[in-house]
Amino acid sequence: MELQKNQAWLDDWLADLKANKDYLSQLDQKIGDGDHGNNMARGAKAVEDKLAEKPAENTSDLFMQVAQLLMSKIGGASGPLYGSAFLAMATAVKNSDDLTAIFAAGLDKIKQRGKAETGEKTMVDMWQAAIDALEADDISIDRLDQARDEIIAMKASKGRASYYGDRSVGEMDPGAESSYYLFKNVFKQV
Repeated sequence: MELQKNQAWLDDWLADLKANKDYLSQLDQKIGDGDHGNNMARGAKAVEDKLAEKPAENTSDLFMQVAQLLMSKIGGASGPLYGSAFLAMATAVKNSDDLTAIFAAGLDKIKQRGKAETGEKTMVDMWQAAIDALEADDISIDRLDQARDEIIAMKASKGRASYYGDRSVGEMDPGAESSYYLFKNVFKQV
């Protein structure tokens, strides 16, 4: 995979995480513990700082650096989940240039680490929707917006949001929203 394109969507994702820090935390206050935005912004800054100091040599190295920093700098569940995804993607990109396969490897790790499946109102739902779009060659922000609407309509059955039961319906999952930002930027580059 072309390092420059991957660096571009990654840079844009990190910028979105920082720019939307307060919004992500507001989402998390409604159905979580309220720290998602701050945690993701802290991780984004750490990744930016590290890559400015030591630029990635290739896409695998890029994903590996991101994985390590997200796991060490982001608290809560998001650090290990995103970190595990990027770690799996760092390995997958060595064997394939296929975006679908690379992100599917990341999703598999998220599912494994979080013991989550689609339909539970988590980041898994956004990752699956994005992978389905890539697989169908229907790469559009509209497809991600549709997934976002579907996630909002779900009742959470996994994670802290599941404690809210029916009150989670009508609210966006913060991890799915930060994943939306990721794939929105990926889709702009492909």
